[in-house]
Amino acid sequence: MSATLIPAYEELKRRNARLYRFEHLIAIASHDRATAMPAGGNDARAAAIAELSLLIHTESTAADLGALLSAAEAEPLSEQAQANLREMRLNHLFARAVPARLVEAKSLAGARCEHAWRTQRQANDWKGFLENFRDVLRLAREEALHLSDALGLAPYDALIERFEPGMRSAELDRVFGDLRAWLPDLIRKVHLAQAPLPDLKGHFPREAQYALSLEVMAKLGFDFDGGRLDESAHPYTGGVPEDVRLTTRYTETDFAQSLNSTIHETGHSLYEQGLPREWVDQPLGRARSMGIHESQSLFFEMQIARSEAFARWLSPLVVEHFGPRPGFDPQSLYRYSTRVAPGKIRVDADELTYPMHVILRYEIERALIAGELEAEDIPAAWDEKMQSLLGIDTRGDYRDGCLQDVHWTDGSFGYFPSYTLGAMYAAQFFAAMRQSLPDVETRIAAGDFSAINEWLKDAIWSQASRWETADLVQLASGEALNPAHFRAHLERRYLG
Repeated sequence: MSATLIPAYEELKRRNARLYRFEHLIAIASHDRATAMPAGGNDARAAAIAELSLLIHTESTAADLGALLSAAEAEPLSEQAQANLREMRLNHLFARAVPARLVEAKSLAGARCEHAWRTQRQANDWKGFLENFRDVLRLAREEALHLSDALGLAPYDALIERFEPGMRSAELDRVFGDLRAWLPDLIRKVHLAQAPLPDLKGHFPREAQYALSLEVMAKLGFDFDGGRLDESAHPYTGGVPEDVRLTTRYTETDFAQSLNSTIHETGHSLYEQGLPREWVDQPLGRARSMGIHESQSLFFEMQIARSEAFARWLSPLVVEHFGPRPGFDPQSLYRYSTRVAPGKIRVDADELTYPMHVILRYEIERALIAGELEAEDIPAAWDEKMQSLLGIDTRGDYRDGCLQDVHWTDGSFGYFPSYTLGAMYAAQFFAAMRQSLPDVETRIAAGDFSAINEWLKDAIWSQASRWETADLVQLASGEALNPAHFRAHLERRYLG
């Protein structure tokens, strides 16, 4: 009796499900490394994650995969299965472009650099950081060249493709150039017109901040049966849709920093938890892009949590967790959340200055990949751009300057543009949502986020990677990416 042949597409699905389980293990091991692992365990953990990364690479470049992909193309597939196959083919292309030795070297170098960064940042130790970072940059440049050859793109554009498929630096230059033309004047105008704010600084115990974060997360719709909140050196969202891990960090003199970070990461987490479970172990079931991912985090952090309606809902919760204090009334909280004050830290930046932080990093990392800047040149470039874009002097302050972010420690070049693209998508999605939910502000003020989440689930979360990014944006909002929505939102909120 002859064996029954398994259709090529079904075999591909089986293999991708296996890869997903390996990625699950990496995600949880990485989260533990960032939150609970003792310092002495880093080398062993790095080696274990690198080994799993190599295993994934080996499976993703198997000799028969090309033939399986071609055979699956000829099989009768549903529209969703065809989209899944499209994503499989892209993943195969990316995997084949990078040699196994580079996958391993990049994983180990990134783990070494990120782990050391945690203490080097606190110590303002740029020279110490540079020793590890040179390797990370060297390997990122090599990866960019391999991807460039495989994709037929410029090296930096090939790195962007990993995070925001279809986006190119020429388009980013156009969009960011437009921001540079009008946003600095708006920042100056709003900053000068602001009335003095109540001082909300004080002592806010970490335990009370944690309790407030949990309550806000639950109300926003986070499912604690499928995830948890921890603490790390830099806030992030990790894990997998069935087990989402998000982190924040606490400053006991300013509760808003932690709360804003938690809300930001909750937006990421809601997207992950809202992805279609029937496709969870397939490429189709992944989040569409990092620009779309950041649109969800910034939708909750900026569009919702910095609104006057949200301040009305939040006010009694803040009083409940920290006790009555001056400045905890709704109007003061709203003014505090919309204050414009250029500063050094991106994750603590107000809504107007945030894009300037992103443009700074985009311009530096693009120059690094092109070889126009070396690792040693970063502080001088950083200081010059912080001064020109935000009027901030960062000379000698590496901790809150070029060492503040975790992204470059593992070679995640090409990621930063996603933040401002995400802010633009978020404004566009919120404008579309208003058409369907004209009473959205009333709902927010009442702490009712159910209809908002249903809209996002229908338009964004449940679609996962079924559509390419431009098509998803068009379907969700009725038009292609239109930065005019972002400008209209900022002018409406900050100029009245």
